[in-house]
Amino acid sequence: MAMDVVDYEIKGSEMQFVEVELDPGEAAIGEAGSMMFMEAGIGMDTVFGDGSANQGSGLFGKLLGAGKRLVTGESLFTTVYTNNARAKQRVAFAAPYPGKILAMDLRQLGGMLICQKDAFLCAARGVSLGIFLQRKLGVGFFGGEGFIMQKLEGDGLAFVHAGGSIVKRELQAGETLFSDTGCVVAMTSSINFEIQFVGKIKTALFGGEGLFFAKCTGPGTVWLQSLPFSRLASRVFAAAPQRGGSREEGSVLGGMVGGGLLGGILGGDDE
Repeated sequence: MAMDVVDYEIKGSEMQFVEVELDPGEAAIGEAGSMMFMEAGIGMDTVFGDGSANQGSGLFGKLLGAGKRLVTGESLFTTVYTNNARAKQRVAFAAPYPGKILAMDLRQLGGMLICQKDAFLCAARGVSLGIFLQRKLGVGFFGGEGFIMQKLEGDGLAFVHAGGSIVKRELQAGETLFSDTGCVVAMTSSINFEIQFVGKIKTALFGGEGLFFAKCTGPGTVWLQSLPFSRLASRVFAAAPQRGGSREEGSVLGGMVGGGLLGGILGGDDE
């Protein structure tokens, strides 16, 4: 299947969305739940797997394609948006949390891009979604983010989402960059990517950076995100009240208002 060549426009600042313009007959694939709006001439079709020709024909091929997506933590199904009208139509896909949307031209990236399993947002029809596993399974099983990643293949446009701000690093041959495992949002297939143990138990336990880090060795390109979703989720969970009620942030009386002395007095519990 030939790749559809689509036009697009990325809009917004902190909470971005990408607006894809489809010519008659063109189509885009989107992650489940990512569609923001679409014009009347767009038709939706939910397919098993990623809908690409690379997943093979027949039941076995479809099951294999769907199984790859299930391993990466994504839905078994992908939605295909096809322009059935005689004029250009638009469909938009929204980012799931604050960050930036990156347009990746796979043709210019050697036909393949490796990205975090929750980074894929949408792509032109014909882009294949697969899995990328680390070579060192023993470390990978305990490495958390970065062990099981998505592999995008083809020669069309793919859009990935990254949390916070984006840093693009061009690594020369033999040049190495270390980072938090969740901060590596995408990389070219030429990058040698490993998950390594920090090495010092004291640093791992008390340093707050986790037991593992990502080691990226060039040549190739690496995209880093400043706010992995797991980090955002953990901060939200830590700040949320664990026993119900409200939490008075920034208040000297915050701890007492929630359920302490002052909370009891204001609630009439003064016996």
